[in-house]
Amino acid sequence: MRADAQVAQSPGAAATTAASVSSAAPLARRGSSMTEEMVGSRILVIASDIRARIARGEQVCNLTVGDFAPSQFRIPDMLAHGIEEAIRKGETNYPPANGLLALRESIRTFYRTRLGLDYPLASVLVASGARPGIYAAFRTVVDAGDRVVFGVPCWSVDNYCQLVDAERVAVECDPATGFLPTPDALAPLLRGARLLALNSPLNPAGTAFDADTLGAICDLVLEENARRVRAGQGERPLYLLYDQVYWLLTFGGTVHVNPVSLRPEMAPFTFLADAMSKPFASTGLRVGWLVGPEDLIALASDFLGHVGAWAPRAEQAATASFLNAAESVDTYMAEMRQGVQSRLDALERHCAAMRASGLPVETTSVRGAIYLSARVGLSGRRTPDGVVLRSDEDVRSYLLRAAGFAVVPFQAFGVTRECGWFRLSVGAVSVAEIEAAMPRVRAAIEATSER
Repeated sequence: MRADAQVAQSPGAAATTAASVSSAAPLARRGSSMTEEMVGSRILVIASDIRARIARGEQVCNLTVGDFAPSQFRIPDMLAHGIEEAIRKGETNYPPANGLLALRESIRTFYRTRLGLDYPLASVLVASGARPGIYAAFRTVVDAGDRVVFGVPCWSVDNYCQLVDAERVAVECDPATGFLPTPDALAPLLRGARLLALNSPLNPAGTAFDADTLGAICDLVLEENARRVRAGQGERPLYLLYDQVYWLLTFGGTVHVNPVSLRPEMAPFTFLADAMSKPFASTGLRVGWLVGPEDLIALASDFLGHVGAWAPRAEQAATASFLNAAESVDTYMAEMRQGVQSRLDALERHCAAMRASGLPVETTSVRGAIYLSARVGLSGRRTPDGVVLRSDEDVRSYLLRAAGFAVVPFQAFGVTRECGWFRLSVGAVSVAEIEAAMPRVRAAIEATSER
């Protein structure tokens, strides 16, 4: 009897053989080239380590994941009660692929009253959070090999480019511009591009576009599309994907701006990605939406219909009622902004004090979102146990080890160079935790020395 036949007669041996296939040589790779080349989320890897440390009883001030601890930020009571009521009423079957009519209508009204944007119903697509909407926008307008232009640091744009096999054109930004791309930096890159991806308020920096800067960028898009029409070669347009998921969370007099309000002519070329997740601390409810040109939204809806990325029906029904309750929204947002800003202010105050005393720490001004971007310039310095910190990852690990201070380096957001900048996210910590942690951070920084 052949050896392989003998193995086939033994279920245990067969299972062992099947489990060993992936490591056997010289078989070809088993996964697709796309998945095997994909880089997993560095943020989630760091966050997993932090959760394990906390479970072991370590004292950690967790400023890693852009999420909210329910112990710190609860979803609105009206939203919670609305979900319970919707379930009791039997809102548990499939929703329409493009979203419940009531929710799409409420999003239209919300945008009209709060942003001055009057979109038709066919321009609104509901999805299970902002991510599927963003992916659908990519899939709808970007073909393999098309160029996508975006600023870094950024959240996941490079990963979406990889998913659709696009050519990535990253513009590395610096603190002088709030880590946001400028019109001058973008102008030479838009000719022939298919998509420009922007985010404001910005994850990870907590900064935001002003009207003049965003308006000038919109003018570049309009000029490029006018050039393509004049050329008469049938070239498809340049589109703008504008991720504004944090737009309700702005601080210090910052006014959120969007492309279509600033330049109504941008409407045929603009997708707006948004969700309940960040302003209403409801990341796990998975209700988001994509708003844009009717014809493209129809294509995006068809695509997501095959993926099945619709938001749960009960959550959609509750969200529709909540968005229509202006007073409840305003009351919740006032409390939410105060809670987020108090935490960001505490971080910023301690960082400013360290900088004033000569320590290598600086921050950008907080304008929105739940993040403070901070530079901790310890690269090249020696720790008390003699280790030389040579990279931002070394600095991150040292702050975690020496101070129980968990942050995310900008390399997790597409930055390729060692820059010393980190994202600090406040959704899972209290002001008291920050106040307790920052003296430990100061002590850890002061404990380092020149080589």
